[in-house]
Amino acid sequence: MRGIGPGRIEDYALLSDLRTAALVSRDGSVDWWCLPRFDSPSCFSRLLGTPEHGRWRIGPVGEVISVQRRYRPGGLVLETEFRLAEGVVRLVDAMPPQEGGGAEHSRLVRILEGVAGRVEVELHWVLRFAYGDSVPWVRRARNDGGEHMLAVAGPAAVVLYGDLLPCPAAEERAHRAQFVVEAGDTLRWVMEYSPSPDDPPAPVDAEAEAQRCQTFWSTWSDRIRYRGPHSEEVRRSLITLKALTYAPTGGIVAAPTTSLPETFGGERNWDYRYCWLRDAALTLLALDDFGCYDEARAWREWLVRAVAGDPANLQIMYGISGERHLVEWEVDWLPGYHGARPVRVGNAAHRQLQLDVYGEVMDALHLARERGHRETMDSWAVQRGMMRHLEQIWTKPDKGLWEVRGPDRHFTHSRIMVWVAFDRAVRAVEDHGLPGPVTRWRELRDAVHDEVLDRGWNADLNSFTQYYGGTELDAATLLIPAVGFLPGDDPRMLGTLEAIGSTLKHGDLVDRYETGEGRCDVDGLTGAEGSFLACSFWFVDALAMAGRRAEAEAAFGRLVALVNDVGLLAEEYDAVSRRMCGNFPQAFSHLALVNSASVLYGGRVAGERSSRDRAVDLPAGGAAQPDVRKRD
Repeated sequence: MRGIGPGRIEDYALLSDLRTAALVSRDGSVDWWCLPRFDSPSCFSRLLGTPEHGRWRIGPVGEVISVQRRYRPGGLVLETEFRLAEGVVRLVDAMPPQEGGGAEHSRLVRILEGVAGRVEVELHWVLRFAYGDSVPWVRRARNDGGEHMLAVAGPAAVVLYGDLLPCPAAEERAHRAQFVVEAGDTLRWVMEYSPSPDDPPAPVDAEAEAQRCQTFWSTWSDRIRYRGPHSEEVRRSLITLKALTYAPTGGIVAAPTTSLPETFGGERNWDYRYCWLRDAALTLLALDDFGCYDEARAWREWLVRAVAGDPANLQIMYGISGERHLVEWEVDWLPGYHGARPVRVGNAAHRQLQLDVYGEVMDALHLARERGHRETMDSWAVQRGMMRHLEQIWTKPDKGLWEVRGPDRHFTHSRIMVWVAFDRAVRAVEDHGLPGPVTRWRELRDAVHDEVLDRGWNADLNSFTQYYGGTELDAATLLIPAVGFLPGDDPRMLGTLEAIGSTLKHGDLVDRYETGEGRCDVDGLTGAEGSFLACSFWFVDALAMAGRRAEAEAAFGRLVALVNDVGLLAEEYDAVSRRMCGNFPQAFSHLALVNSASVLYGGRVAGERSSRDRAVDLPAGGAAQPDVRKRD
């Protein structure tokens, strides 16, 4: 069986209809698709197993000389061109967007075009609901729209229409077809989710749907106001953020996948198909900076809804519709991505205390006010409730933004974000005239600032440390000037930049903190993870805010060159194997990329995460090669 395991993480491309997403490999195989939502069980799960766990491949039978992929300009219509000695075929994949409410009806359109010669092609359709555990009953059926395949397993059902439907391959409980495509031939398929197996959807025009998909995305991306260096990568990152948005609520998932490993073969495998509050500030900033105002407004509204209620029950993450219970369990029948186990669904970190989220939420809503998004008394009441609760708990140790599964500590970044929360509350009163106990907030803000400078700073290391009293470093402290805690050229910040550069940095890549043998006392996990791409971009920002702009621009160009052939980034990059690792594509990585572009080319300065009415128009810069030195 061709390609038993999944491809490299960077070999995948993203499709999205703003309800869910699919990943398509370079071999033409859809290896991951959750139906009907981002956080639903998958019906294709080869990404975390083998073809028997579900996949849909359309590709050549013979030896492929080369594969070229691209998205059509400004969109998410994927073209994959296979070149063989005997000819060339092109596979077009699209998921037409679903905006607004209404029933879920995700559909995947696949069109195969003969470009040159005569190529033998196979179609392999292996449908497995419930993360590869449920084999559906599949039968041919006919309705007013014609013959189709109907697959049913409990409440789940899909319909497959096509010019050539596959036949049963009983020995593998799958369906196959093998055929020849000549120059000028076109074959079309549409697979669609059906909320009711008794009322399957009618067929649609595949080519019209692909064009509708392209029109939607190109129209949307034309709004992006950026024409500076690395324009294509910045625009693709913003398109990716939009693609990870759940249209009915405005929530943005951290990634469309679960359990892609941060350590190949290891246990650092997490479910990222949820909405993290700490992404709020970066998301608002990225979308608003480059003209995507509607999305920024929708994300703010999702944020206010999610955090409403008793402030004592504030969570660090929520489901895409604001769900609170994200119970973590292990999918023990899936072998994991190339053996990386366990495969997890849900995320136990949703119950952790992470004090930094108070600062992230207050900063996000502060940014919304600064950019002209009207504050309501309801949303301000929510914020005041959060501040009342933070006043009672701000001295507690927590798990930190890295969601460690080790002991609670007074993480320096958490303390800095507590300062941010009180500072933004003070500024809401002073700058925007909102009611609140500004004297008390001001006193607490100053107290936290003094505490961090006293307990988070290590004079022997000439650096801020990961937690009070420790000697370990943490790349999160690179955010100090970005949130306005200290200027970027403050001697303490320069010392921290130097210390992280010599300890956590490998070429242009930066680790979150030290992991590996003897380091599990911090996060409670084994294995050395890859370098965190967002941290690598944070280092760029810190360089720029320290006045080292030329270094920052050069490093940014090299990091941008790490995107895959269709402009996507995972969570991490492994310098040893020179491969992406972690969930994919990762919103946090793309957020960090576009925010670095704004810092470098949009006029933002240290401590100012806002910049109004900017259209960036600078000469395009060439893409340099990334420096990805191996760890010593």
